[in-house]
Amino acid sequence: MGSYGAGAAHRDAQRPVRGIALDIGSSRTRAWAPGAGVFANVPSAASGRGRGSDHSSQLSLLKRVTAAAPGAGEHDTVVMLTHPVLADPAEREAARRVVAGLGPVRVIAVDSARATAAYAAPDGVGPLLVVDLGARLTEVTLVVDGQVQDARLAEIGVDDPPAHGDVPEAVAGTAADMVSDLWRGDRTGAVRGALRHGVLVTGGGALRLDVTARLAHVLRARVRLANDPSTSVVRGAGLMLASALRGTEDRRSA
Repeated sequence: MGSYGAGAAHRDAQRPVRGIALDIGSSRTRAWAPGAGVFANVPSAASGRGRGSDHSSQLSLLKRVTAAAPGAGEHDTVVMLTHPVLADPAEREAARRVVAGLGPVRVIAVDSARATAAYAAPDGVGPLLVVDLGARLTEVTLVVDGQVQDARLAEIGVDDPPAHGDVPEAVAGTAADMVSDLWRGDRTGAVRGALRHGVLVTGGGALRLDVTARLAHVLRARVRLANDPSTSVVRGAGLMLASALRGTEDRRSA
């Protein structure tokens, strides 16, 4: 996780702090707040595959979304912002600049796989393979002890019309190829262990049973759907945000 922003030195210490978790996907933008849960799930302003966007349109959307959160205008704001594991520095900077336009006192960045694991991973499961089936992107991540060990990303998603074959075959086959690539690069046996436990599938594409059934078939492994997979990333980010906010309140009351 990384953080940036104005910080406590640039805000009124007497103002209460509210938190918002944001997941800006290629298809949907979702927001979560303590006490409200997921309070926004709207079409994204992002274009292409979520890597490029019109800055003003995206900022306008986020302003409308965050204005609906509890405490708007009365609190300083901490934002927990998710991003794909393999988002490059330019992509992360573009997202940071948009969120900075909201005027938060602090932004904490977290990758989507760790956010999903925070929300949906069973306790004590050990190494975990997270397959994020997005509208335009598919990402496979190996998570060990809560940390990303390796990941692969492909520019294909459940909303793409594949050049050959049908959507389940194309998306599941691509995800399986990425798992195989992770296996070949693994020297610890973590991928094998994760496959024994079952693959955790998240993202809006996880609701496509034809895709997940095909994925289970080609991997020859059990597929476990995250609870409410289309919002599991923002819910996990919300859990991480709640923990960060408790730490902030503890420091202020000390």
